[in-house]
Amino acid sequence: MQGGLCSVCGERLVSPLAFRDAQDEPRCGLCRRLDQPFARAAAYGSYETGLRDLIHMLKYQHVRPAAGVLGRMLAEVVASLQAGWGDARLLVVPVPLFPAKLRQRGFNQAELIARAGLKLSPSRERYLLCGNLLERTRDTQSQTGLTPHQRRANLRGAFRVKDREQVSGREVLLVDDVFTTGATASECARVLRRAGATRVWVATVARTLKAEVQAVHFQPQESDSELTMAAHG
Repeated sequence: MQGGLCSVCGERLVSPLAFRDAQDEPRCGLCRRLDQPFARAAAYGSYETGLRDLIHMLKYQHVRPAAGVLGRMLAEVVASLQAGWGDARLLVVPVPLFPAKLRQRGFNQAELIARAGLKLSPSRERYLLCGNLLERTRDTQSQTGLTPHQRRANLRGAFRVKDREQVSGREVLLVDDVFTTGATASECARVLRRAGATRVWVATVARTLKAEVQAVHFQPQESDSELTMAAHG
């Protein structure tokens, strides 16, 4: 029997008797042991679905209309998180690419998705997109095949905030295409918090499933073929 979702990272809980905090909210084993630097992370659906193909179309095949489809999904994720920050005006910060990677690709997919998603938000005037606020200062090795500990070590010191005054005292929405182990989101959130952000929220389109995970916040309503057609349209 499956439980619900972790109230912090959104991981599927396998036990119906999951640990609950003082507010009676369920937490997974990792979030039970560690205080995450972000307030909450949410994703639209599993990376191991048509979402992977759609994200690859944008990142590697440069099919830019896919950003609009992914942005629509991100808008739903943002809407699911809105209750947490109330009436605050948020800074929206895409996870940055290393400058050489950005020149090679020609765009930051996280920023394209964020921009498309905010256009679809009914309260878009409450968000300020800051594409250059967070900077990637070194080109890290691929995270593929690394353990969670190695991933965290690989990313340590890889990001910096360019304008601390802009961040100080503000709530931040961090946006990326995929949440894998959470190492990137955690490091970015940690840097933003050190720069003075009051809280950091994380919104991604997809999430890589761990062994015990079966689903995350949303399941895509479109079939794989519909998503592909929409991306090409």
